Amino acid sequence: MQSELVKTTTRDGFQLDGAFQRPGGQRTSDLSVDCFCLIHGTGGNFYSSSLLGDLADRLLQLGCPVLRVNTRGHDGISTALTAQGGKRQGAAYEIIDDCRHDLMAWAAWLSERVGPRLGLLGHSMGAVKALYAVAHEPALAPNAVVAVSPPRLSYAAFCASASAGQFLETYQRAESLVAAGKPAALMDVQTPLPYVITAAGYIEKYGPDERYNFLKFLPAVRCPTLMTLGGQEVQSNMAFQGLPGDLDSLAAPRKLCQVNVVARADHFYTGRRTELVDAVDRWLQGISTIRRPLP
Repeated sequence: MQSELVKTTTRDGFQLDGAFQRPGGQRTSDLSVDCFCLIHGTGGNFYSSSLLGDLADRLLQLGCPVLRVNTRGHDGISTALTAQGGKRQGAAYEIIDDCRHDLMAWAAWLSERVGPRLGLLGHSMGAVKALYAVAHEPALAPNAVVAVSPPRLSYAAFCASASAGQFLETYQRAESLVAAGKPAALMDVQTPLPYVITAAGYIEKYGPDERYNFLKFLPAVRCPTLMTLGGQEVQSNMAFQGLPGDLDSLAAPRKLCQVNVVARADHFYTGRRTELVDAVDRWLQGISTIRRPLP
């Protein structure tokens, strides 16, 4: 099945790339969305995730077009084309709040090209971005959100975890660099995941104000929402420990939110992809007749 390489430009002037696919033959969809927009995680991009690839394949089998997209945080370090020329971006330099501009641009592209009924599906940080953008951009208004293993970016939870010592050492190192007038200094960190990030970015992303702790803004996501978590990551990963219980307490009064823990799955659902894809499939079939609640 061929992909069409596509581009869009955000309202603040960033050019982004993606790949669009339509179902083969005469397949049509009975789902409640016209197309799904798939969003990569930290340091990823629109073409490299095999997990998103497997989910895209099932969506296409269901007759649903798929758009796999870059956000400006794609890859570890990248150079973005902007209205002001090249700008250094990527996971090392991104500000998560900017994902609002990225997803609004892709939603506009899809509305014009395919239809207005948008579905968002993100993995890892892409799942956090999907939830954050929906909560903070009412005009985005998707018909469905699938959040595959969104990490809880919680300073308090990290400080209470078994990895608290390593996290606090890293955080204090970031604070020292910022205090020394070096906010853009790159840090090779291991907690909560191994990658390179600026000192200021580490503080902004994982600081005590917990700006990107999705538990804080999940209640503002007013559309059918599926959260999936891997049973293995819930047991061993500081960004996921305790999440099923916390999500259940939030989701209980919200009939449109469902939490699904895939037994024995790690963060990338290694060896458990079929269970994940089937769970998403069943949920999508189940919400096809649900109407959006009134604001």
